[in-house]
Amino acid sequence: MKLRIRIILLAACVALMLTGCKKSKVEEPAVIENSEEGEETLEETKEPEKVGVPSPLSGIYVEESKVNRRPVAIMFDNHHGARWQSGLKDAEIVYEALVEAPYTRYMGIYLINDPDSIGPIRSARPYFITSALEYDAVYVHVGGSAQAKSDIKSLKVADIDGLSSSNKVFWRKSHKKMPHNLYSSMEILRATQEERKYRLDGEYKPFKFYEDDTDIEGDIANNIIIKYRKNNTTEYNYDTENKVYTRKKDDKLHIDESDETPIVAKNIIIQEAKTKVLDNEGRLDVQLMGAGEGKYITNGKIIDIKWAKTSRNDKTIYTNLEGEEITLNPGITWIQVVEPKTEITIE
Repeated sequence: MKLRIRIILLAACVALMLTGCKKSKVEEPAVIENSEEGEETLEETKEPEKVGVPSPLSGIYVEESKVNRRPVAIMFDNHHGARWQSGLKDAEIVYEALVEAPYTRYMGIYLINDPDSIGPIRSARPYFITSALEYDAVYVHVGGSAQAKSDIKSLKVADIDGLSSSNKVFWRKSHKKMPHNLYSSMEILRATQEERKYRLDGEYKPFKFYEDDTDIEGDIANNIIIKYRKNNTTEYNYDTENKVYTRKKDDKLHIDESDETPIVAKNIIIQEAKTKVLDNEGRLDVQLMGAGEGKYITNGKIIDIKWAKTSRNDKTIYTNLEGEEITLNPGITWIQVVEPKTEITIE
């Protein structure tokens, strides 16, 4: 009997030992090793937390107070003597279009960012006003063509003009020659907007954005060269690591004067618009109302698109060839307005 009890006890101990061994074999990789590896994997794939609300101009999330205000459209000088521009990197949308040959000019649309230094600021043109109107923007410029001045008056554009503002609103810097050295700041421009009793909130239609970064189906577009004129080219090169395009102007890396960081674009829209010379000064008529063709580029891919705008105040709608409005990736968008005959190389 004693022998039987001893055998039973011995068997029980062996069973407990085996159970303990099995448990340790299961728990060790699950709790100690695998749990750590799992945490690392989760950290690598975790999406960044979105705080605030998305900007209607870029889809970038920011605090709501920065979104619930009126956009500001600013004219930038792009003469060789004006480069490089300051504060251009902070615009959520930038237009580049021809002015008097052989130059182009930029217009930056601002909502969520408030750069301390903005410039050089240059004069207005009617077709830039046509684009600014679709954002219900406060329009910042210094002078303009006769037609642009007439349009600003007749259309009652909320403008801030360097020719009729004090040197507290616009000032010249000594590191560049006139007229390529007129600057301002967003703090001053916002204060001037309020002082002049311009409406503080904007009324306009937003772009459509993907919730998260999305690759599109299309042809390869890692390098884009737009030849505006013989000695006037804009180039984009795709950065596969950061999934943005770095920009070159006339074969030089386009940087922001404020901190020398490269100018980048997440989305590029090429918009073909009929263009003709109006006078001996070389001023242009760029037809941004009506309809036309173009291309949309993001994340190394390109698709053909169409555009339509029914009036100066209406939003330009960009659609795919099936007629569906395109969806942009969250980030900065450059809109390259070109003549239909412009030489464009895409690789």
